[in-house]
Amino acid sequence: MLNVHNLNYSSSRTLLFQRFSVIFTDVLFVYAVHECCKCVDGKKAGKELTEKPKFILSVLLLWNFGLLIVDHIHFQYNGFLFGLMLLSIARLFQKRHVEGALLFAVLLHFKHIYLYVAPAYGIYLLRSYCFTANKPDGSIRWNSFSFVRLTSLGLIVFLVSALSLGPFLALNQLPQVLSRLFPFKRGLCHAYWAPNFWALYNALDKVLSVIGLEFKLLDPNKIPKASMTSGLVQQFQHTVLPSVTPLATLICTLMAILPSVFCLWFKPQGPRGFLRCLILCALSSFLFGWHVHEKAILLAVLPMSLLSVGKAGDASIFLILTTTGHYSLFPLLFTAPELPIKILLMLLFTIYSISSLKTLFRKEKPLFNWMETFYLLGLGPLEVFCEFVFPFTSWKLKYPFIPLLLTSVYCAVGITYAWFKLYVSVLTDPPVGKTKKQ
Repeated sequence: MLNVHNLNYSSSRTLLFQRFSVIFTDVLFVYAVHECCKCVDGKKAGKELTEKPKFILSVLLLWNFGLLIVDHIHFQYNGFLFGLMLLSIARLFQKRHVEGALLFAVLLHFKHIYLYVAPAYGIYLLRSYCFTANKPDGSIRWNSFSFVRLTSLGLIVFLVSALSLGPFLALNQLPQVLSRLFPFKRGLCHAYWAPNFWALYNALDKVLSVIGLEFKLLDPNKIPKASMTSGLVQQFQHTVLPSVTPLATLICTLMAILPSVFCLWFKPQGPRGFLRCLILCALSSFLFGWHVHEKAILLAVLPMSLLSVGKAGDASIFLILTTTGHYSLFPLLFTAPELPIKILLMLLFTIYSISSLKTLFRKEKPLFNWMETFYLLGLGPLEVFCEFVFPFTSWKLKYPFIPLLLTSVYCAVGITYAWFKLYVSVLTDPPVGKTKKQ
C-alpha cells in the first residue's frame, strides 16, 4: 500500500481497516453529541419525543448527511475531529473553560484547518475566563483580570504544542511540516471549486472573457487556456479580473472575521455569542480563504446545528446553509451506483431538518420567505440538468466542467447569503446584559 508506483492497489483487509477505524473513532463524536444536547434549552419541548430540541439536535448531528458521505463513502476521519470540537464547545457552555481550551489545543494539532476558528476561542477565553467580572451593562471590568488564569491557558497551549511539534523541532524538520501545512503553490481554488466567493469571482472572470472575445475587446492569443477548470491543482491567472494572491485572500479573510470578533468582545452574548462568532469565523475563512476544499463547509454546518434549535432565525439560516452546503458535496460522489444513494440520503436529511424545525417553531413566523424558498427549490432542476440532461448533450466533450461550475456558483450564492444573514443577526442583537435589563 505504501508503494507509490502501485496506484491500483486494493485489498479487502485495507478496506476493512479503513471502514472499522472510522466507525470506531465515531464513538467520540457520539459522546460529544450527548454532551452538546445537555446544553440545549428545553423550554420549547413538545409532548412528543420527536418535538424535543434535544432529540432534534441529536438527529441533526448524528445523521448529518455531509459528515456521513465524507467519512463513510468518500472516506476520511472527520468524525472524531468534529467530536473534539463539539466536546470543547460543550465544555465552554458548561463553564469548564480549561477543559474546553485543552480539547481545542489538541484538535488544532490534529488538523490545522481548525485554525480558522481559533480567533473565536482566543477572544472568548480571554473575555470570559481571564476577566472574571463584568459591569451591570455587560461591559468588562478591567481590574478583574486574572494573570493566573491567563498563565494556565498559556501552559495548556505550550505543553500541547511541545508534545506535538517537539520531535519535529528536535530533528530540524519543522520547516518541512510548515511547508505542507500551508501549500500556497496549489493555487487559489481546489481542482473542484469550493462554493465560495472565489467561485463567483472565477465565474465572473469567465463570463467577462467570453464577452470580451465576442465583441473583440480581447486578444485570443493572449488569453491563457482554461486552467481554472482543467481539474488540476495548480496556480492560474485570471483573464480580465485581477489575479488573486495568498496575501489578498488573507486580508479578505481577516476583514470578514474582525466584525464578529469585535462583537464577541464588545457585545458579549455568552456561550451562544461565542458559538455564533465561531461559525462566522469558519464561514468567513471558507468564503475568502486560499485553496479551500469543499468539505470545509462542515466546519460551519455542524456547529450551526446547535444554534438551529434555539431560535427561529437561526433555524432558517441553518436550513439554507446546510442544504446548499450539503448539495455542494455531491460531485465528490461521481459514480453511477452512488447517484441514487446520495440523492435519497440528502432528501431524507433535508426533509427531516425542515419538517422538525418547522414543528419546533410552528408558533413563530415561517422559516423561509418566497425568495429563499424559490432558491432552495432551484436545487432540484439543477441536479436534473447536471446528472440527467448534460451528459447527453454535445457540450459534454467540449465543456466537461459546466456541471461543477454551475454547482459551485449556485451553492456559493446560498452560502454567501447565509453568512450575510447570520452576520446581520449578530450585529443587531443586543448584549446579554442589556437583554436581561429589558
